[in-house]
Amino acid sequence: MSELFDATLNPQDEPMSRDALIEAMRDCDVLVPTVTDRIDAEMIAGAGDQLRLIANFGAGTEHIDLAAAAARKIPVTNTPGVFTDDTADIAMAGIIGVPRRIREGTQLVRRGEWTGWAPSGMLGRKLGGKVLGIVGMGRIGQAVAHRARAFGLEVAYYNRKPLPSAVESMLSVRYLDSLDALMAEADILTLHCPLTEETRQCIDARRVALMKPGSSIINTARGELIDQEALIAALQSGHLAGAGLDVYPDEPRVDRRLLDHPNVMTLPHIGSATAEGREASGEKVIANIRFWADGHRPPDQVLTALVG
Repeated sequence: MSELFDATLNPQDEPMSRDALIEAMRDCDVLVPTVTDRIDAEMIAGAGDQLRLIANFGAGTEHIDLAAAAARKIPVTNTPGVFTDDTADIAMAGIIGVPRRIREGTQLVRRGEWTGWAPSGMLGRKLGGKVLGIVGMGRIGQAVAHRARAFGLEVAYYNRKPLPSAVESMLSVRYLDSLDALMAEADILTLHCPLTEETRQCIDARRVALMKPGSSIINTARGELIDQEALIAALQSGHLAGAGLDVYPDEPRVDRRLLDHPNVMTLPHIGSATAEGREASGEKVIANIRFWADGHRPPDQVLTALVG
């Protein structure tokens, strides 16, 4: 970026403050935020007249007020597709690790408390024959479905619309027409839907209660999809056997009750954390800026139809 543009970079590997972002938006032509940069309507309204593009580093755009950007005719771009496999791999780590009690076993060894193999020691649940419920069947959901079949999991999914029958057949998945139905059937539930006002806390106490005793939830999408108090209550009561979490509603703070539960895998939002993925995302950002600077529609412009 520095070779191509007159770029002002944040040299620290930590989020800029809101005031620093506001100051940057007064002078720049293009803003390149990340998922931790909350770009709200007030900030967009107060930006300088020369701000003509927001080129997001990452696929999700819920941290940007798209309606406010559209009102000022500022296009927003993202970087879809580059983190699909990376995030699916992390989801599979939870799908495998929670039923097999990987975190609990690792801690047992590290504390020096493992006394050796025993017939009933550290019994978990096998994956083969269990139902994996996938919420959201976009790129990442489909990549998880593809991986899950290799482990003998039966895959059901809920999406706003069913996939074409040919894709369902290729992935060996079946569609359920309600989230409630999926939750009632899933042994393991994994979340891969975007965060919207409709999906915020869609996994609430009522829906968690629909799940089978001893089931588990994996979330590598957005922390706000789950009512955290409902999740913790179900874990503490034993209704849920465990959870695999890479995202949280108040990052980087993680609720102490989740950290203390022996079968909750707590990861530090690393679903997209591969060198290859981050480099590919940066290349997409640069491509979007170059298309825009040349007077063309950027290839990854977020559709304004998604706003409002």
